[in-house]
Amino acid sequence: QVQLVESGGGLVQAGGSLRLACAASGRTFSSFTMGWFRQAPGKEREFVAAINWSGRSTYYADSVKGRFTISRDNAKNTVYLQMNSLKPEDTAVYYCAASYYSGESVVRVRNRSDYDYWGQGTQVTVSS
Repeated sequence: QVQLVESGGGLVQAGGSLRLACAASGRTFSSFTMGWFRQAPGKEREFVAAINWSGRSTYYADSVKGRFTISRDNAKNTVYLQMNSLKPEDTAVYYCAASYYSGESVVRVRNRSDYDYWGQGTQVTVSS
């Protein structure tokens, strides 16, 4: 089992930045591929970014590419999502997820069904 707890959400003006963190406990964090998803009101949960176990491979949704950066610190059992140049359409609940996928290319883990554990989510609201 892996327990995931997100933090760092909040209210920010358009153009601003936030850094989300997801702290993991339980089984060996460094063996998991980690991802961030988000869900806006009335919409499906969508993929945002993923990072492989070593941190050498990352993948982003087109909507956040160039603005968001996913990273991880295996010594701290934590994955981060740095969000810059935020837009009102980034408003959503952001979820951290862990996958047993152990490959190098995280392009393959873009779907909800690819992930085995989920956090409770943290709200991000971007005002215009």
